[in-house]
Amino acid sequence: MTRVDFYLLTEISEMGRQHYACRLIEKAYHHQHRVYVYCDDKAQAHSIDELLWTFRDDSFVPHNIQGEGPNAPPAVQVGFNPPQGFNDILVNLSQRSEDFFAKFKRVIELVPNEDNAKNLAREHYKYYRAHGFELHSHDLTKTTTTQ
Repeated sequence: MTRVDFYLLTEISEMGRQHYACRLIEKAYHHQHRVYVYCDDKAQAHSIDELLWTFRDDSFVPHNIQGEGPNAPPAVQVGFNPPQGFNDILVNLSQRSEDFFAKFKRVIELVPNEDNAKNLAREHYKYYRAHGFELHSHDLTKTTTTQ
């Protein structure tokens, strides 16, 4: 069964969401996962591709845009079409929920702290629930302080 994790971000911008995505992708890569980053279009795919090279000075996440690069693709692929050969982790940066998501072990949804993004996440949540996915939420907007 596919597990879906919704991360409710403190960030409100698309760039903030993409930066958080890069951090999660890097973490997954270091834990030996294969990650497909699903984007809306070519422009968004190229944006996240560039950001994966530059989001941190000391980071290195080997990746490429699906269909470009070596025949044996690296563990991280970025694309805007259904993936080929990936079924571990999908980071959904698109506005869509697709039937092929069910072949993944885990789907990650990043939700900026903005009304339109929250409404879209609610629609995705309904889609996943209707298709029997295992749903989890992580509210990063709530901070706890220890005194």
